[in-house]
Parts: sequence; C-alpha cells; structure tokens
Amino acid sequence: MKIPDDEIKAIVAETLAEQHKLQQDSIDAIVLKAVASVLASFGIEDDDRREVRADFQHLRRWRKSVEQAQSYTFKAVITVIATGLMGAVWLGVKVVLGK
Repeated sequence: MKIPDDEIKAIVAETLAEQHKLQQDSIDAIVLKAVASVLASFGIEDDDRREVRADFQHLRRWRKSVEQAQSYTFKAVITVIATGLMGAVWLGVKVVLGK
C-alpha cells in the first residue's frame, strides 16, 4: 500500500504545525512566568494590574504637562530676551536721534 505524496505532505505539515503550536505555547508560558517574576520583584502582583496601569497613565499625563510647561517657559524666556533687545535698540535709536 503506497501513500500518495500529497497525503504525506499534508501529514508532515500538520505535524509540524502542531509542534510549532506546542513550542509557541511553551514559549508564551515561559515569557509570562518571567514577566510575572520581574514584576513581582518590583512589588507588583497580578492583582495590582489596574492600579499599575492607572499609575502609568498618571505618570504619562504628568510628564506631558511638565513638557508643556517647559515649552511655555522656553517661549516666555525667548519673548523676554527679544523684548529686551528691541528695547535696547529703541533706546539706542532715541539716543542717536536725540543728539
């Protein structure tokens, strides 16, 4: 009894796919365990996920607000310097024309 080549290829492909799925499941379990242990070493337990997410969202909002404040501060400093230079030029022009 001879098995057709197409059938052999299908069986081999199915076997390889199943092995790949098992390997992927194993890798996923290892990665999940590693991440959980790293988070646990930082004091973050599985039950605290929502709180950790809220903490990170708060930190992101705070970082963005600080960046925005820095941007406004930079703009204000540039405006003050430009205004001072324009005032100095204006006073220089007044002194020159006043003579």
